[in-house]
Amino acid sequence: MKRRTFLQNTSQIGLGLSLTSTSLLAQSPASLSRKSIGMIGLDTSHSVAFTKLLNEKEPKEDIAGFAVTHAYPQGSRDIESSTSRIPKYTAEMKSLGVEIVDSIEALLDKVDYVLLETNDGRLHLEQALQVFKAKKPVFIDKPMAASLKDVLAMFSAAETYQVPVFSASSLRFSPVTQEVASGNKIGKVLGASTFSPAKLEKTHPDLFWYGIHGVEALCTLMGTGCKQVRRLYREGVDVVVGEWEDGRIGTFRGIRDGKQTYGGTAFGTDGVIEAGGYEGYRPLVVEIAKFFRTGIPPVSAAETIEIFAFMAAAEESKRRNGAMVSLKEVLDTSKK
Repeated sequence: MKRRTFLQNTSQIGLGLSLTSTSLLAQSPASLSRKSIGMIGLDTSHSVAFTKLLNEKEPKEDIAGFAVTHAYPQGSRDIESSTSRIPKYTAEMKSLGVEIVDSIEALLDKVDYVLLETNDGRLHLEQALQVFKAKKPVFIDKPMAASLKDVLAMFSAAETYQVPVFSASSLRFSPVTQEVASGNKIGKVLGASTFSPAKLEKTHPDLFWYGIHGVEALCTLMGTGCKQVRRLYREGVDVVVGEWEDGRIGTFRGIRDGKQTYGGTAFGTDGVIEAGGYEGYRPLVVEIAKFFRTGIPPVSAAETIEIFAFMAAAEESKRRNGAMVSLKEVLDTSKK
């Protein structure tokens, strides 16, 4: 009997077996029924961090039922800060009992779900298409792509193959940020200002590489509906001002000089509060687990597309020396 058929049959009668022997995955009742997750890309610290959370011996109920069992290590091929990490993270994953495979195809034959962790957004479309064709639900880590055009192509392909997919920064799911965004903390959000590190990588549009964290926090707090943005760029800092359709204003400060940290302020009808900060990876992993259980993305395609349109418009604003650029303009250009 083929291994994949065996896993399917045993899960149907509630006796799914963990085939991974690891210090984290003991043969307890909880671990015996875990669904298998495959990981693509071991060039980011997220790979090990997510695996340690999911593969805990006795995970809390909100992330229980899954384990990272296989990984394909190849991530970026030419970004030194990424490629240099692969040997170290591959060794760590092996120590956690994860089986290393030599291709995405081999990985997809062994798992139920996928975490696409490759740090290089330029590779995500190519890699995601293989996952979509295999009909595996997938979380795509930041940045979803290195261009707005690729983001649009991925969501279009996911719809064609009818495969659930989402992408998000961990900052989106920080508890305070979620409370504010829901309107339960300070009423309606009238405006927000966030900040985060914004290191640059020559192969990606400026904010796509790392500024995306603070941009996503801003867009989470403000909600959808951003109309246009203007960017002030200096070597050590970026300031991007976004205007929403209803006249609200949100700002993002990308930090390259000085202390590198995350945070922000939200202004509401009922109060002002610090929000937009980083509170660990666990809130994101909880949402990933929920997504794998339900097949329902916690972030819509439209919302993610707007975040990338915001950053693409900021890139164009920089090219035009700080001119206001509409999101519609960059979306129309990317669809051609």
